[in-house]
Amino acid sequence: MDAATYRTVWQRASDRCEYCRLPQASAPLFVFHVEHIRAKQHRGDDDPANLALACPASNRFKGPNLSAIDPETDKLVALFNPRTDMWKEHFAFVGALIAGRTPTGRATAALLNLNAEARVAMRTELQARGEM
Repeated sequence: MDAATYRTVWQRASDRCEYCRLPQASAPLFVFHVEHIRAKQHRGDDDPANLALACPASNRFKGPNLSAIDPETDKLVALFNPRTDMWKEHFAFVGALIAGRTPTGRATAALLNLNAEARVAMRTELQARGEM
């Protein structure tokens, strides 16, 4: 991936994880990843339309997955795609929790473990400081 594409992804995401909304500035001990929405093993490429900025936790849990099970309906659904889906349509903050509003939102929140205790604690602190 060339440097211009890398910068484009970072700027487009405003230095925030496009899944959990964590700002890079709040996590100085690890660097966010430019991740493939559709993994290369599934014929994804380095086109900016297939790239998203993700914190290490979101990227690790997402892996090469393209879909997950909605915990409410038990149906297989596509994961949230930051390039084609609107975050606010699929998710909402309830305090520091990220609630899925749709099957895609619920499945993505579950698969990416968006409400793990440590992640909620970090968002709680950031919200208290007005940084999120």
